[in-house]
Amino acid sequence: MAYEKCGKRDVQRERQAMTPFSIENRLRKPKPKKFYHVWLDFRFQTAPGWQMENIGGRTLMSPPGGRSFPPLSEPLRLLIDQSLGRAPVDWELFHDFWLVSERMKGVLEALDREGVAFLKCETRSLSRKAAPDYWLCDVIRVIDAIDEEKTRGEILNDGTESRRYDGMRRPSFAFKEEVVGSAHIFRPRFWGDIVCDQAVKDACKAAGIRGIGFRDVAGG
Repeated sequence: MAYEKCGKRDVQRERQAMTPFSIENRLRKPKPKKFYHVWLDFRFQTAPGWQMENIGGRTLMSPPGGRSFPPLSEPLRLLIDQSLGRAPVDWELFHDFWLVSERMKGVLEALDREGVAFLKCETRSLSRKAAPDYWLCDVIRVIDAIDEEKTRGEILNDGTESRRYDGMRRPSFAFKEEVVGSAHIFRPRFWGDIVCDQAVKDACKAAGIRGIGFRDVAGG
């Protein structure tokens, strides 16, 4: 019975502490922003019906020291045809970059023009039907926004310039919102994969974007 009486007194104190002012402050407290790892929608695993015609055996990679496109002697020529596989979607992986549709490009430009770069491809089809426009896309913003006190994950090459989180072990990330600021899409330093906020996810859903996948970075 002594325990029950003590509990009642505690409840009474808590009710007294919950003044209208304190309740209003709790309601005003902003919720932490949600961030997502941007990758592929694995429902589109079959071979895409496109191929890059003029790179030979070359692998296109961003040059060391920062995100950018490699030097090219001519525009990329993209053949799109149903004989090669399924119809291409809005977000396709291509080497170290992404191939994006005009619709996907529009979403990214509307939300965060400074965070992305595009390189137009010359598209063609084997049929009489005109091939849709596609762009090579890169997320070029890299920011040191990982909150290391709250992030859980294994660090490889710690103490070196090539320090990075082991993505194979699915780290759980937290980010410093004051560092992220108004950015909607970026690459975290020491991880390198693409991260976006809720605004990007919502905009892609509203636009009917296909091929892109999102996973909560805090989910481990």
